[in-house]
Amino acid sequence: MPNGARGEVTAELAGAERTLCLTLGALAEIETDLGVQGFEALAARMRTLSARDLMVVLAALLRGGGESELARGLGEARVDPRAAAGAVARAFAAAA
Repeated sequence: MPNGARGEVTAELAGAERTLCLTLGALAEIETDLGVQGFEALAARMRTLSARDLMVVLAALLRGGGESELARGLGEARVDPRAAAGAVARAFAAAA
C-alpha cells in the first residue's frame, strides 16, 4: 500500500503493481541525468520528454519508491509508454 503522506503512488508496470516516489534523491538524479538545474528548467524539460528521458525519470522514481530491481532492468522490461508517462505524472502530482 502506498504511503500518500510520503508522496508514493502505485502503477501497473511490467506486469505488477509498482511503487514510485519523488524523493529528494530521485529529484537530484533526474536533474543530473537530464542535464538541468532547478525546478523551472526541470519543468520545461518535462514538457518535452523523449523516450530516453522518460526512462531516466521513471527509473529514478522507481528507485525512490524502493523498486530498484525494475529500475535497473527498465530497458528490457515490458512497460507500456502511456502507463509510464501516467505514473510519472501522478508521482510528480503527489509530491506537490
